[in-house]
Amino acid sequence: MTMKVRDVAPNASNSSNFNVVADSQTKVGTTLENLKSAVNGETGASAKYAAFSKAAQAAGYDQIARQFAATSAAEQIHIKLEVAEIQKKEPDYVAPEAPTDVVGTKTDLDLISGALGEIYETSDMYPSFINVAIEEGETGAQMVFTRAKLAESVHAELYMDAYNNIDAQDDEKFYLCPVCGYIHKGEDFEKCPICFAPKNSFREF
Repeated sequence: MTMKVRDVAPNASNSSNFNVVADSQTKVGTTLENLKSAVNGETGASAKYAAFSKAAQAAGYDQIARQFAATSAAEQIHIKLEVAEIQKKEPDYVAPEAPTDVVGTKTDLDLISGALGEIYETSDMYPSFINVAIEEGETGAQMVFTRAKLAESVHAELYMDAYNNIDAQDDEKFYLCPVCGYIHKGEDFEKCPICFAPKNSFREF
């Protein structure tokens, strides 16, 4: 279900899943422009998942509501990291306000919407941005993009698992890495497989 912990943190040079999809939909600019684009995307995603969480709770899907809440918080971590990179060059930069008109629909469809968004980010947007960061020697942005890309792939996997088991929910909790936004379902882990943050630092949902 989740990523295996390796001896060395995964990145574009030691992993085989950093390719960009052939029909890329991402508008690519400079690393600075890409950071701003990522902030915009993550801001929308975080707001969307927060709305989906409320809708799932109202529909009686407590575990899925917690999952959406955890993923919304994960996107806030990505926003914070990306804003910090932007502010190295533009100290006065302020992140955009989150949209307030987002609502959940049917929980099963919200899970599919979430999975599709995360798959886009992990297979298209972030790999595209990582390539530019490598070309421009932007090591800080490269790390931020890499950690976000890897976390998004797990978010997508968890959304699809929830979709497939929507009528057979369990009572497992979700644990959010405060460093990179990775989410683990259940307590069977010792550290983050992306950034190696220890289990005791994770936030429980």
